[in-house]
Amino acid sequence: METLSVAGLRKAYDGVPVLQGLTFELRPGECYGLLGPNGAGKTTTLRCALGLTAPDAGEVRLSGLPVPSRAREARMRVGIVPQMDNLDPDFTAAENLLVYGRYFGLAERAVRARIPHLLDFAGLAGRAEAKISALSGGMKRRLTLARALVNDPDLLILDEPTTGLDPEARLALLDTLQGLRDLDPAPAILHSTHLTEEAERSDRVLFIDRGRLAADATPAELRADLGDRTLRIEGDPEETNRWLSEFGLSPGHAENNHVLVSIIEDDLARVLPELNRTGRSFSVGPPSLADAYTAIVGRGLESVDIAGEDAA
Repeated sequence: METLSVAGLRKAYDGVPVLQGLTFELRPGECYGLLGPNGAGKTTTLRCALGLTAPDAGEVRLSGLPVPSRAREARMRVGIVPQMDNLDPDFTAAENLLVYGRYFGLAERAVRARIPHLLDFAGLAGRAEAKISALSGGMKRRLTLARALVNDPDLLILDEPTTGLDPEARLALLDTLQGLRDLDPAPAILHSTHLTEEAERSDRVLFIDRGRLAADATPAELRADLGDRTLRIEGDPEETNRWLSEFGLSPGHAENNHVLVSIIEDDLARVLPELNRTGRSFSVGPPSLADAYTAIVGRGLESVDIAGEDAA
């Protein structure tokens, strides 16, 4: 049985479509990266999946239960890490976990028994009595993750969990999240992000763009479709594509002031000497997940403006 099943999900705000027929399934123990720019519909997808926002059309089943009709019951098996911390500043780290456990009807004794393990897992051993104000931003995020595990969930939903963290704290949180994959049994994870390096850690990646599912595959599969190398040429995209056509190459994907080209080694060997001769600015590298997004969607992970998404 799928941990989360979404079929034909549609949602519009003031007549502007935010979700347009989104369909995917998340099975037990899998980690899915939901990758798209800000405003692409990621947060609305999560809210509909949790029964917090009613879709205009489509079906959602969470832990085998229909949503939103039985959303409250289904959410008892879910842990959530929101974009921003909502820890209670009046409580200690341990008290935040204890109070949160009560929301799920868990016995105080059972939660207290889990607190040392949860804090240790989050790298917060010895911080049980610390006030929230005494914790760094990274510590707060890891405590929020520990809180999401209080009810031993089947599904963990992460809504851009590294928002606002410095690079060191972000990597520490991602390493902690990676530790979830080693649990037995491991929860299913749906990780919403606009950062490709975070999505790379997922079993599968869902590319979402303007409320549509553009791709559903493993990171390796998405990169492999791009060929041997990606060539990024700076300059006017229209002029660059005309120049590429002289070498019998298909037009690249224009983005801002450069063109991204998927290319095999033999063609690259033909093009590079001429690029060096003309003095064009360019870079060559192995295909990345960001390149795959650009190739599939037709543009990069820049923000898009969809009414209602930010407030959803």
